[in-house]
Amino acid sequence: MTTTTGDRILNFSAGPATLPEPVLRQAQTDLWNIDGSGIGICEHSHRGPVFDTVLQETVEDCRKVGNIPDEFEILFLQGGASLQFAMLAMNFIGDGQTANYLDTGVWTTKAIKEAKKIGNVHVAFDGSTCNYDHCPQDNEIDAIDGASYMHYCSNNTIYGTRFANAPTSNAPMICDMSSDIFSRAINWKNHDMVYAGAQKNLGPSGTVLVVIKKTLLDACPSGLPSTLDYSAIAAKGSRLNTPPTFGIYLMGQVFKWILAEGGLREMELRNERKAGMIYHALDSNSDFYTTFARECCRSRMNIAFKTRSPELDASFLEESAKLGMSGLKGHRDLGGLRSSIYNAFPEDGCARFAEFLESFAATH
Repeated sequence: MTTTTGDRILNFSAGPATLPEPVLRQAQTDLWNIDGSGIGICEHSHRGPVFDTVLQETVEDCRKVGNIPDEFEILFLQGGASLQFAMLAMNFIGDGQTANYLDTGVWTTKAIKEAKKIGNVHVAFDGSTCNYDHCPQDNEIDAIDGASYMHYCSNNTIYGTRFANAPTSNAPMICDMSSDIFSRAINWKNHDMVYAGAQKNLGPSGTVLVVIKKTLLDACPSGLPSTLDYSAIAAKGSRLNTPPTFGIYLMGQVFKWILAEGGLREMELRNERKAGMIYHALDSNSDFYTTFARECCRSRMNIAFKTRSPELDASFLEESAKLGMSGLKGHRDLGGLRSSIYNAFPEDGCARFAEFLESFAATH
């Protein structure tokens, strides 16, 4: 389904973000009574047979959607992607070791700050010197040899940039894919761990998907608190303690929706069309709108731009809201405007927004 229905408006929020309408309809039913059990999904024991089935199907469908090889474990964690900033450093920066980090925006800056509390960090690319307007090519990366891992963010929500391809590294590669996971195919040969907060492309806030190579789990040190130890969580199948049951359920429903819509190939084609409409409208009015990201690194999920003045930006927000468009204000660290158009954002909504971009420029 690619259109909005009923009394719902166009939700351009960067996260928590829009969810597929069929998923929301199914959740309405399952909150009350899932699988004829007489009990809603939020009320079932995390060790009972109904949730056993939910968890099993969610893992299986996640593997199908992402074409995830068997050598990777699929985990569901709590705490949001921000907890991973410290957790991965606790697990994988050993004594005397250093990790390479690529700083391409606000969230990588925060990841670096948290990792430095745990161990040694080498900033192999400092995007602040170019105001984070692009993601680096390999020749811009100054990585140290013998690092415990390299960390990067595939899509930068605030600045509207993305890596067209994963950077190369001799060290294990760890990627924050919170804002573009399952919007396109993932080359698993180039990654050892991927993590993503659910609230942009997968489900509700507070739940995290971690896909981690089993050999990397062997590097987790003994002595960590159990709930911060990837290997301990994997050994218990994401049920070391009570997991975020509703978040896992809803992710599972999103995976089923992606599969029913044609999988990642269809998602990628659809996302190219959606973003293309908006970028075309912006580029066609380049004397009125300014896009932030360099063209080579433009995100398909988050489009950051501005008009000629802050006053016009304010008028843009006011007029778009009257047309049922919400969440278009830019992040406080960048300002301006931003449209976030994740997998579940309807294609016809992008067409309507592109028309508004054209008409707003023409009338102002």
